Amino acid sequence: MPRRLSVVVLVIAAVLCVIASYGLRYLLMEGDQWVGRCVEDPAALACQVRATLGWMIHLRVIAWAALGCAVLAFVLPGVWGWRLAVPGLLLGLPALALYTASLAVFAVVLALLRLVRAPAAVAR
Repeated sequence: MPRRLSVVVLVIAAVLCVIASYGLRYLLMEGDQWVGRCVEDPAALACQVRATLGWMIHLRVIAWAALGCAVLAFVLPGVWGWRLAVPGLLLGLPALALYTASLAVFAVVLALLRLVRAPAAVAR
């Protein structure tokens, strides 16, 4: 896939990821209807997802995963670094939206720095 096309696909995926993250935050995590439903029936599937996501946010699982991918991507050369920067970015953006901005900002910056790094010149 040409580099320009892969960047366009990545930008579209990042925008969709941010939209889904804010939808998840405001509709499921902060939605008034789910607070009431989960008090009445905590065994419902949506309430279980909400509780699990709450623990993941509290323990910063998404942000740490994003930071791990971004650091590895920043260190690894070539295409493997680029391939690891993509999940670093796509995990860091939801972490920014889901209350772990202090840690996720480093992951997003590292991933973006790795994504815009010029490919190494081939020695002949």
